[in-house]
Amino acid sequence: MFKKGKLVILVGAVISVIIISFISKSFADERPKVVIVLKNMDTQYWEIVKAGAEKAFSDFGMDGKVIAPLDGSTKEQRRLLEKTYQENPDVLIVAPIDSTVIPLLDKYTKQKKIPVLLVDQDNPWENKTSYIGTDNVDLGKKAGSLLASQLQPGNKVAIIGGHLSISVFRERINGAKMALKDAGIIVAAETVWNSDDAKTVKKEMTKMLHDHPDIKGVFATHDISALLVIKVLKEQGVTIPVIGADGIPDMLNLIKNGTISSTVAQNPYDMGYLSVETALKVTKGKNVEKVVDTGVDIIIKENAKQRLDFYKLLK
Repeated sequence: MFKKGKLVILVGAVISVIIISFISKSFADERPKVVIVLKNMDTQYWEIVKAGAEKAFSDFGMDGKVIAPLDGSTKEQRRLLEKTYQENPDVLIVAPIDSTVIPLLDKYTKQKKIPVLLVDQDNPWENKTSYIGTDNVDLGKKAGSLLASQLQPGNKVAIIGGHLSISVFRERINGAKMALKDAGIIVAAETVWNSDDAKTVKKEMTKMLHDHPDIKGVFATHDISALLVIKVLKEQGVTIPVIGADGIPDMLNLIKNGTISSTVAQNPYDMGYLSVETALKVTKGKNVEKVVDTGVDIIIKENAKQRLDFYKLLK
């Protein structure tokens, strides 16, 4: 009887393991598969977006991955999108480098009925399920108002940064101009470029200072440009406010140590997290907002440390 009892227990244990394994496998098979294709992952900004997305994958028990072109090129992003298309994800989340990838995204939605969410950069593409990111006109307005608050009506400023062919930069510049005009600030110079290499920025900024020695402030469309401008101004012995746009750690450290007083910041961590949360809702057949606004924050010395401390926890 004793041996028979042990055998019954053993058989029961084996059956339990089989059932648990079957349930676990079924659960794993049912987990939503989401792929995120970013613009790149070699800058602080995109590292933070990735961290937010991966935290959401973990929190919601989803099968997800984040990829990006190593060279930051549209060609390489298209290749990654083609490869992902063959993997048949339940949802695609993408930060399009430019509008040339839209026909490829149409393949997802029309041929395979795969929902596509845009993150960070919006596009007037009618087949997107949702856009998760910043209202860039609003960002520009807040940046312009913040810059104007440090100046006097009639002062002149410069606007510099990313090329107008990219909607994010175009919208930020338009928003900044509106706010600056309302405050009585004159935009004396505007320079845009396709590449953020140090030589280009130094050349353009040095020329701008020569042509407009009376400018009292600068709005840069993104932090990489802002950081390079601040470096050039320091080399030239010029101390004027520079407002960036992204709130990356390098920019926050300049506020913390008093090099600059303030900036505006996107919320890249929230973009990553909320894009995954929105994707999960889509897989469950729930209605989602066409635009999920991740907000714009004003950063000063008092809250720069708090954000820096949060970013340190992501490493």
